[in-house]
Amino acid sequence: MPEEEPSHPQHHTDEHADRQASPPLRLAVDRASPVPLYFQLARQLQAAIEGDVLTPGSLLGNEIELAGRLGLSRPTVRQAIQTLVDKGLLVRRRGVGTQVVHSRVARPLELSSLYDDLLAAGLHPSTRVLHHASAAPPAEVAHALGLPESAQVIVVRRLRLTRGEPMAYLCNYLPCGLLDLPEHELETTGLYALMRLHGITLHSAEQAVGARTGTDEECRLLAEPPGAALLTMQRTTYDDRGRPVEFGSHVYRASRYSFEFRLLVRA
Repeated sequence: MPEEEPSHPQHHTDEHADRQASPPLRLAVDRASPVPLYFQLARQLQAAIEGDVLTPGSLLGNEIELAGRLGLSRPTVRQAIQTLVDKGLLVRRRGVGTQVVHSRVARPLELSSLYDDLLAAGLHPSTRVLHHASAAPPAEVAHALGLPESAQVIVVRRLRLTRGEPMAYLCNYLPCGLLDLPEHELETTGLYALMRLHGITLHSAEQAVGARTGTDEECRLLAEPPGAALLTMQRTTYDDRGRPVEFGSHVYRASRYSFEFRLLVRA
């Protein structure tokens, strides 16, 4: 059924106010369009968030204020806001209003590093190295890398951040002697970029994506509440000679991160 809205001009200006005095946000709805009004509003707000017009911490105001500013019904505005709350782009805070949070990172499933993907998306990644040492590998890692359990591997644990917010907790295992990994380089670039720099040509990978409840340590590092659900990824990467050169076990904030799949129909 078409939505009934009060009669107002089609174009409206929302004098957007936030703690950082963002520039005014211009929003418009087309009542002649078959696209639902709530979806038009949600789509424009999402574009403003992802384009940094609405920055993290910005306040949209409550539903009544937005409805009055935009000439829309309150249920329409509420539905648009809920759409973006469900996507993790907005949050309702009692006594504060509707607030922009960091945009969700959607990562394509291909052989690339998180650092490179965030950099390409203009999200200015940073890295905190938590652990960097050699150790005997767990059985799962030894099997994936084709090593005896008595062998030594390089273990690197890092926290990846964007705009100062933790995004992922990364644990990587590499065969000893594969390449040098100076800690300062691990803090300023991605692991795959370092591997390429040392002449290692990455060719393919086996990868599994899942989800589970985070451990206390993982939730603390990722600034999530205890027992939060986290996305997981395990990957074994091979070079162009067919050698396994890296095993990664990573966890990501489900509230800030998603994986994108491209599916093809097999005839």
